[in-house]
Amino acid sequence: MRRWLRAFSMADMNEGFRHETERLILRDWREDDWLPFWEGTNTPNVMRWLGGVCDAEKRRAAQDRLLSYTLDHGHTFWCVERKDDGAILGFCGLKRCNQKGGPIGMMEVGWRLREDAWGKGYAREAAVASLDLAFERFGADEVIALTVQGNAPSWGLMIKLGMRRREDLDFENADFTPDTPLITVYSIDRASWEAQHA
Repeated sequence: MRRWLRAFSMADMNEGFRHETERLILRDWREDDWLPFWEGTNTPNVMRWLGGVCDAEKRRAAQDRLLSYTLDHGHTFWCVERKDDGAILGFCGLKRCNQKGGPIGMMEVGWRLREDAWGKGYAREAAVASLDLAFERFGADEVIALTVQGNAPSWGLMIKLGMRRREDLDFENADFTPDTPLITVYSIDRASWEAQHA
């Protein structure tokens, strides 16, 4: 299976992943995406629940991880580009959970958008597209999302997406909020997703 995933992902990368929604493009990362991405998202407000503003070493490590997810699995937290003006709004997409203490290997949906893109429905639009892709293209049976209790907009969106609270999958990891290390988990399975979008 691993061999198939790597062969698929290399072919996919050569063609370049691109998926359009009404207002957004989810796509593979380009080298010139990183500067506007970090300028827009590496701020105290955006990174409040994500471990704080990243230094150069953490930024490089994050970029390497995002690129490695595509190589290993054929999907990642893709670059989110706004159609109207080509602006890089942040990321949204799919990876395999790799947080220490967490449900390792489960398909995970995640998003991070710059502050001036909040409250416009972009995160929901991109997350819906990502969940569609998880079930239709990447064969997921269930998808999780991770957050912390203090990040109400994050878990609020998870609920709007039809995800349910999974206390049985919660775990402790101090990488994001050292003072309150509990990571809360939400999930949705294929049948539930298909039922609400029938």
